[in-house]
Amino acid sequence: MTELDLNCDVAEGFGAWRIADDDALLAVVSSANIACGFHAGDPGTMRRACETSVRHGVAIGAHVGYRDLAGFGRRVIDVDPASLTDDVLYQLGALSAFAAAAGGRVGYVKPHGALYGKIGTDDVQAGAVVAAVRQFDPSLPVLGMAGSRWLALAEAAGLPTVHEAFLDRGYTSDGRLVSRRSPDALLSDPVAVAQRCERLVGKGEIVAVDGTVLPVSARSVCVHSDTPGSLELARAAHAALTGAGVELRSFV
Repeated sequence: MTELDLNCDVAEGFGAWRIADDDALLAVVSSANIACGFHAGDPGTMRRACETSVRHGVAIGAHVGYRDLAGFGRRVIDVDPASLTDDVLYQLGALSAFAAAAGGRVGYVKPHGALYGKIGTDDVQAGAVVAAVRQFDPSLPVLGMAGSRWLALAEAAGLPTVHEAFLDRGYTSDGRLVSRRSPDALLSDPVAVAQRCERLVGKGEIVAVDGTVLPVSARSVCVHSDTPGSLELARAAHAALTGAGVELRSFV
């Protein structure tokens, strides 16, 4: 690997509540998954994240999710496909307005939380999200895990697809993410995150929680802003990747 994108979820506060130091994170990463007001975020938070992203040359991504502020978008909702398409399109439009006002643009789409997981295996909801992206901009790249139905349907619909890997999440032996209910769900040690970066770059591998070695091909790697110590994790990833000779560059 000579180039890799480092993405992070940001703007996930609401009102007076702040989940992380977005300004500091946006000085480290190359792409920002900006919450669009449904699982988190509000107009002022979205505006600030877009302005800071543009100032640092960070790509703006729409982090779309279920309409679930109380559950932080981590509860699966059995929403009608047409309604889900409308919800995603609404979020894309909202973020696009703030991105344009800041002198930038929405460069890609990455679903959040339960929606991300659901559309990995559910063709109906995955198709609804694909439809929203195509209606908004059929040239817009979408970000997800290799092997997901979301990316398969997006590719079939002509959308550019980008594979990502997670630096702060445990993996199962079959390459899925460990449930957040499990004690193995998160990696919150900067040393462990740095080691994962080095192995991913050097060998194209990630080690699952049970020791299984998983081959992984990714153009982007992710740190979640709500993982404890997320700023330190992002900085550790940045140092490890650049130290391995990788240029951090967005895929858009």
